[in-house]
Amino acid sequence: MLEWLAANSGTILVTALLAALVTMIILYMRKEKKKGGVSCGCDCSRCAMCGACHLKKAMRNHHYKI
Repeated sequence: MLEWLAANSGTILVTALLAALVTMIILYMRKEKKKGGVSCGCDCSRCAMCGACHLKKAMRNHHYKI
């Protein structure tokens, strides 16, 4: 077992680092979403989908006008 760990230590380390990075990215995106941020990081006023992306939130706040 120790031989296998020693032989694959580089792969195990890289996999652990990538898993930690992906976890941190997901946690950051969830935190920003809860704060009301956008997931793409762009300015919504310049987005072609600006009317559809936040439609449910606008309807919930009664700001949506037909």
